[in-house]
Amino acid sequence: MSTKVFERSGAVMKLVPAWNVIEPLMGGTLAMREAGERLLPRFPSEDATAWTRRKDAATLFPALKRTVRVLASKPFSKPITLSDETPPEIVEWANDIDREGVNLHTFAAEMLAEALAYGLAGILVDAPPVAEPGKVQTKAQQQAEGRRPYWVRVRHNQILGWRVEQVEGRTRLTMLRLAEPAEVADGEWGTKIVERVRVLRPGSWEIWEKQEKAAGVEGEAEWKRTESGLSGVEEITFVPLYGARKGFMDAESPLIDLAHLNVKHWQKQSDQDNIEHCACVPILVATGFADTDDIPIGASTAIKSSNPDAKVQWCELQGSSIKEGKDSLSALEDQMLQCGAELLVKKPGSRTATEDANDAEANKSDLQRITEGFEDALDTALKFTAAYVKKDEGGKVTLFKDFGAALLSDASAQLVLSLQQGGLISKPTAIKELQRRGTLSADIDPEEEAEAVAAEGPALAEVDDDPADPEEKAEPPEPEKEAA
Repeated sequence: MSTKVFERSGAVMKLVPAWNVIEPLMGGTLAMREAGERLLPRFPSEDATAWTRRKDAATLFPALKRTVRVLASKPFSKPITLSDETPPEIVEWANDIDREGVNLHTFAAEMLAEALAYGLAGILVDAPPVAEPGKVQTKAQQQAEGRRPYWVRVRHNQILGWRVEQVEGRTRLTMLRLAEPAEVADGEWGTKIVERVRVLRPGSWEIWEKQEKAAGVEGEAEWKRTESGLSGVEEITFVPLYGARKGFMDAESPLIDLAHLNVKHWQKQSDQDNIEHCACVPILVATGFADTDDIPIGASTAIKSSNPDAKVQWCELQGSSIKEGKDSLSALEDQMLQCGAELLVKKPGSRTATEDANDAEANKSDLQRITEGFEDALDTALKFTAAYVKKDEGGKVTLFKDFGAALLSDASAQLVLSLQQGGLISKPTAIKELQRRGTLSADIDPEEEAEAVAAEGPALAEVDDDPADPEEKAEPPEPEKEAA
């Protein structure tokens, strides 16, 4: 049976199982609860009511989400720069690259996070359709109509399928299908989501829309082509973004192992909470009473019996396994931290004669290599942007890449500091983690040290030179041209 316009291809379906694990983790506690038994299995003897109660009380330790956020921010800890050959129009458009007020720096950081989390995403370079197809417009006419290319975020789950061909040794897309749901008006006040699919071919595009079924009509809803047009560019202007690249349009999240550990932590944390709940609720044990005897329980009640051997006592669990469970969770949290830190550790790759003379070039971390590939993708997007305005050169971007660490312990300590600076863990927790790694002396008291830092006030580098304008430093850095 042939694939329908709205269906995922076989290549995409191979990526879906990993996405089904990652999506709830990135969505947080409510999304994990929504995943139900798929990620929180029911115990063999656990009834539905008890499992639902346990599920609704479970909370997620957001290790994957925090790690993605920290790692994706590394290349953007300094402003993105555009090369001197970048056309002035593109430099200007970079301040509002998506026509929604988001600049290139922020847009790129957002899409790198998507690629790191899910492995595959993309940038679609698009432009408003020409009012009269085939009519040549001057630059002034384009500006008057507000026509200029812009970038569109393509999330992992929007990619439905594609076709490719080899042209002069280069792999080129000949067809791409993207899910593109749209919010439309519904009645006088409401809105609704309409399912749409954008089909892209070299030089053209189509919009397919799911049709509403009439009341009482059975069977599958129809999909119809509702719009089509010419793009003006003889290539599909889509740029794939990769996490851990396997091939063209084929990749996985470099943090997939961390994701599985995070699911394990979700399950163990739920078990631990359940164990602690049971251990903290004592059981009343009464012996020597008849079945018909009433045994009141309360601060202002008394228990009496005619049997001199009758006894009433509370039975409490000793809870020796509770500490073991907590230690197990702590060990798992450390594993997750190490798993994320591995992307920052410099690893020797295949060396060329030139690289033998440059250890810094040959020894790179996985995140540095991913960042280099991401730079190339942004360069391609700039080239497509230039193609829409008939320019040969789109320029190049440069991202900060000097964030590798020589040892895993160094990378782990760097990740701990980033988590604390991002407000994701407290200063005492960061100090304790650095002590466990041998970075700080074990003699330091975390609580006292945090209080001492607070008493000292902000560091000199953090003091605002212009208190009259406190908002200025909060704005994201704008893309700027590289100094000559």
